[in-house]
Amino acid sequence: FGSLPICMAKTQYSLSHDPVLKGAPKGWRLPVREVRLAAGAGFVYPLCGDMTTMPGLPSKPAFMRIDVDQDGNILGLS
Repeated sequence: FGSLPICMAKTQYSLSHDPVLKGAPKGWRLPVREVRLAAGAGFVYPLCGDMTTMPGLPSKPAFMRIDVDQDGNILGLS
């Protein structure tokens, strides 16, 4: 997986991992606690600090099986 790009999410307040270090601080280190693979999407992503991630969608998301019939009944939820 060494040739895959890295997708990075971080605070919008700083180029660092720390929102207190405003702007473009110097001399800081990025503490990476875990690196995860998103094989289907084709990238790896490091987790730095406390961050919540969302799961990816399956190849056919559940909403594609949901419909409403002519009488207004919702189908495909069971």
